[in-house]
Amino acid sequence: MTAKRTTFPREEGLLYLSEGGTETEVMYRHGYQLREFAMFELMDNPAAVADMQDMYRRYLDVAAKHGFAALMAGFDYRASPDWGRKLGYSPEGLREMQHKCIDFLRDVAKPYADQLPRVAIAGCVGPRGDAYSLNRDITAEEAEDYHATQMDTLKDCGVDLVWAATINNIPEAVGISRAAATAGLPVNMSFTLDSSHKLKSGPSLREAIEATDEQAGAARPDSYGINCSHPLEFEPALEPGDWVRRIRSLRPNAAKMDKVSLCRLDHIEEGDPEELGRMMGDLARRYPDIDMWGGCCGTWDKHFDRIAHYVRMARAETVSA
Repeated sequence: MTAKRTTFPREEGLLYLSEGGTETEVMYRHGYQLREFAMFELMDNPAAVADMQDMYRRYLDVAAKHGFAALMAGFDYRASPDWGRKLGYSPEGLREMQHKCIDFLRDVAKPYADQLPRVAIAGCVGPRGDAYSLNRDITAEEAEDYHATQMDTLKDCGVDLVWAATINNIPEAVGISRAAATAGLPVNMSFTLDSSHKLKSGPSLREAIEATDEQAGAARPDSYGINCSHPLEFEPALEPGDWVRRIRSLRPNAAKMDKVSLCRLDHIEEGDPEELGRMMGDLARRYPDIDMWGGCCGTWDKHFDRIAHYVRMARAETVSA
């Protein structure tokens, strides 16, 4: 049977607020060390779970305050076979950790059921290699086979969406799309751009989206996004054209520094939350098809509050115009 694209439905007037830089928040606000940037391991640390519950309550409070739905992604960015083996997990152990991640999100959201218009749960899939390297050695077929393992677990977890984060090359995007389609899961394919306003592997954002759609065919992503890039890096990539309507999610970094420099710091860089909020509000005016808003490295509740405020204001202006 041919795999077909699965959709994550839109609802008129419904905006989603996702979380932000969970890893940077946990590492630099709470002092936890992450092996290989793998946050899922903290599910076995009761003190870390308590701190993350507080983090997520602050995020959900902001979503409720501004009337946003919550789009909550798991901590399973590194929960794929190669990274799992490197960290010493068996396939069964890795599956168990993914279930713990998704269960955590559902549990922390339960008290907000009457305060939010909707809660959607996403699994998070990261690249097989380093997000900031070229990763040119993977083919679409290899990527499909590799990411199928994590997709099968996320299907079993009953997630609403797969968020493929910090993807920087077309073959892996195509493979992830096919693996998600085979599992019957909608996927938001989120690319990361550098200071050249392109993917690290070379193509422009438009080229990456159009090529992924063409090569994945019926299994193309439900939608696209941008994460782990500041608006100064990705806004110039938003060239005019119908292709932009395929973008549904923006999750920017807090600071204007390039991401490699950010990774070398031993503290969090939160930038200017007010400025970031205004920039995202401006993007909301110009790109009405984007309905998923959040953050990445360095962002948390103070950034969400400003982003949600200005996005909501922009959309209200659009409706009244």
